[in-house]
Amino acid sequence: MSTTTPDLITFKLERIFDSMDANSDGYLDWTDYQKLADRYIQAYKLDKNDRRARALQTFCQIYWLELLRHAGVDSDRLTKEQFVIANRLAVIDTSRLNVTEGGGHAIFDIIDVDGDNEISKDEFARVLKDVWKTNAPDAMDLFHKMDTDGDGAISRHEFIRLVREFYLSNDPDAPGSLFFGHI
Repeated sequence: MSTTTPDLITFKLERIFDSMDANSDGYLDWTDYQKLADRYIQAYKLDKNDRRARALQTFCQIYWLELLRHAGVDSDRLTKEQFVIANRLAVIDTSRLNVTEGGGHAIFDIIDVDGDNEISKDEFARVLKDVWKTNAPDAMDLFHKMDTDGDGAISRHEFIRLVREFYLSNDPDAPGSLFFGHI
């Protein structure tokens, strides 16, 4: 009997599933996506009517509906396997939503607190601490790897490329593969 190791994209998507399954019931549903949006909104003390909060909530709603559509399920929740398959399909089907662009821009706009179109080290540290609840000593090492041009900030272009790499690259050394921590 042989065992197969999942490819890196599957591994990354499974990791997202595990981190988003708030009640650890083995399923994702709309409430898990709402909680994700709420984490950003609360961490950045955004009013629910703030354009950035509305953009993130709208993205999450459309993304969730696209996942359900691509999973081809009759229920309003997804298993880990269904989630992985649906994500892989949704990311390449840009007919209704471009997952890497839409989500990337919505999240970038929240993280870039000062609106200078760059994520500074302080802004990056804040998202790690306030949204992802991590103070790991090596977390800031990720910033330097994600700052692909080495100018001391993550530009919008770099950020969108990182999101794209996260969803599409099987290269474990690609900066986007580190988007949610070391693989």
